[in-house]
Amino acid sequence: MKKLVIIAIALALSSCKKESAEPFGTPTTTDAATEVKTETAVTPEALGKELFETKGACIACHKVDTKLIGPSLQDIAKTYKEKNGDLVAFLKEEAKPIMDPSQYDIMKANFAITKTMSEEELKGLEAYIYSNLK
Repeated sequence: MKKLVIIAIALALSSCKKESAEPFGTPTTTDAATEVKTETAVTPEALGKELFETKGACIACHKVDTKLIGPSLQDIAKTYKEKNGDLVAFLKEEAKPIMDPSQYDIMKANFAITKTMSEEELKGLEAYIYSNLK
């Protein structure tokens, strides 16, 4: 009887599949056909778009191709490119507005959000805005 218990335990242990732990924050996808997990890189534009639509709350005042409360992303990208402006510095409130200074007071409230963002996040927002340049 002891041999049967030992064999049963050995079979149970050998059939257990060890799952590898995923590193925190690493985006992965699984190919169902091959069961291979691959890491997917997040581009600066993708990060910026996500921030624009969520954490940054930018989408409340800005649209890609239409002026809403603030200028469109296309207009922002065009103006900052033409005037060699620094969007990241503006979002840190370290540079004066070059788009529409009369609306600067409306934007000021959002600096509380953008000032908490990392340099990578701010560069992502910048990359997303410039990706809309037509």
